Amino acid sequence: MTIRGLIARFTQQEDLNFLLTNRIPRAALTRFMGWFSKIENPFVRDFSIWCWRLFSDLDLSEAKKTEFKSLHDCFTRELRPGLRPADPDPCVVASPSDGIIGAFGRIADTELFQIKGAPYSLLDLLGDPALVESHRNGRFLTLRLTSSMYHRFHAPYDATIERVTFIHGDVWNVNPIALKRVERLFCKNERAVLQARLPSGEALTLVPVAAILVASIRLHFLDLTLNAQSRGPAVFPCDAKVSKGDELGWFEHGSTIIVLAPDHFEFAGHVAEGARIRAGEPLLRKPQV
Repeated sequence: MTIRGLIARFTQQEDLNFLLTNRIPRAALTRFMGWFSKIENPFVRDFSIWCWRLFSDLDLSEAKKTEFKSLHDCFTRELRPGLRPADPDPCVVASPSDGIIGAFGRIADTELFQIKGAPYSLLDLLGDPALVESHRNGRFLTLRLTSSMYHRFHAPYDATIERVTFIHGDVWNVNPIALKRVERLFCKNERAVLQARLPSGEALTLVPVAAILVASIRLHFLDLTLNAQSRGPAVFPCDAKVSKGDELGWFEHGSTIIVLAPDHFEFAGHVAEGARIRAGEPLLRKPQV
């Protein structure tokens, strides 16, 4: 068995995985990773990427460039042009990112779930009663980005982003093992709430949720990087017009995006728990007018 295979077997033991990725100084380790990953030293970069490959299925064949300045530069890599085209069908709401589909379904009044049997409320997630009303009995879907995935996220549809709210919090791991053990995990972790409105007036909300080792959430349309060191306003009114497929920002270094949509939207036919999806592929279908 390979070293990577042994590591995989070792870390798949749930108690050990939870201990190693959660029962540690999460915030301090995340701040350290934010600093360490930006070191522009060839030895540090190469050794870090080598270690990263031991723990993941990292594939850099799609990357726009083959040489990176730092581990951070590799994490937030661009892809070669044309590799994540947004589905052009005007009825399709595209996936904002690469990811593994987690929990999804209908919001029961204002309750949704991180895994079956583990509910949480829209108000705890969003912190805004008015926005909760916009998504009452709507649809939700969770996308989990692993560490090796493409970490940039994109506009799922033509829209106007009207407000961003940054909510400080913890940095629990967001893998399935932690989701089974930590109640209301998404409501405890650091996150940004991106409120968007479609040309038809319907609300579409993205909630990028940070996790351990995710030092920051970068938002290009605000020219802003949000993290535990962010100070000042937590609410950013804006009027950012975006087109389907436009790059909105990136994660450092992988986490989760929760998508909230109106109740009359339907999930694309291939949406299933555990399925892998790429940015730009159909996620939801909005009814034709």
